[in-house]
Parts: sequence; C-alpha cells; structure tokens
Amino acid sequence: MPFQINNIDTAFTGRRSKLLVLNVELPDGHTMQREIEDHGAAVAVLPYDPARRTAILVRQFRAPVFLVSGEDMLVEVIAGIVESDDPGACGRREASEEAGLELKTLEHVGSVWTMPCVSTERMHLYLATYSEADRVGKGGGLADEHENTDVVEIALGELAGAVDAGRLDDMKTALLVQTLRLRKPDLFA
Repeated sequence: MPFQINNIDTAFTGRRSKLLVLNVELPDGHTMQREIEDHGAAVAVLPYDPARRTAILVRQFRAPVFLVSGEDMLVEVIAGIVESDDPGACGRREASEEAGLELKTLEHVGSVWTMPCVSTERMHLYLATYSEADRVGKGGGLADEHENTDVVEIALGELAGAVDAGRLDDMKTALLVQTLRLRKPDLFA
C-alpha cells in the first residue's frame, strides 16, 4: 500500500502562508502527523553584468533570521513568492520592485525544494544578465509591504570571496553564485 494523506487540517492562516497538519498513513498501516508550512512556489534571480563583472543583490530585514541570530539585515539574491503560472515573469517583477532592474532574458538554473521536511516551497532559480541601461528605477521593494530593500551592487570576485569565506550565508544566493562560477568562470578570473 502506498503513502496516503488521510486528513489535512489548517491550523493557521496568515498573510503569506498557512500551517497545515497532515495525518499520513504509511505503507505499513501506521499513521503519523506532520506540520507543513504552505505558501507555494518562490523565485530567486541573480542578475549579473558580464561587461562590468558585477552582480545585483538586495539587503533587507528577514524576521526569522533576526529571531534566531539577531542579524537585522540579510544580503541575498532577488526573491519572492510566485503569484502566477510563470515563475520567470514573477522573477522579472521582483527584480523591478526590489532592485529597479528591467530584466529581459532569464536563464533557468533549476527548481528545488528549499526545506522539504517542513515546507511546500519549491524555488525556481534563475541567472539573468543586466547592463546599466536595465537599471530603470531605484528599487527598494513595495512600501505597502514594508520591504525596505537596499540595492547592493557588488563585484563578482568579491561576491565569490564572500561565499567562500562563509560571510554570505543565504543558501539560494550561495547556490546561484556557485552556479554562475561554474557556467561562466571567466567572469571571476
């Protein structure tokens, strides 16, 4: 007999996510209960300028990081919740809102489960080139969502060094930086 979900209770519904409690029947007939954080898919984009050898990141407040570490700001790639059938379009929207970038072509890196033991989040990861001409706004995030996002332009060599030294501790950012290093090593020489 395969795994089977016998019951799903919604324990909490918030602004962006729900906490679900699943009753799962195992192949051997036993049951288990699992708490699941559900907010759907997400997108993350690392924009890089191959001519100037720079990347655009954002610095913003992340409540879970602050709760655990006391760090009030996290430097990370542009990211957000997917709100349509097209994760790439959501990535472009986030780049515009958070960093003032108008991205054209996104290179899909992969779609990964971010925390499969507790979350339904599947993140669509992208690399995207930009140039100075693509910087069409100031960014900063949406005021009505209190995002208060700072745009950070950083040299690719410095970015790789931060990942290597463990100073850039956001997983999606580290993964996208390492992917860019593998695909375009000449940009880091």
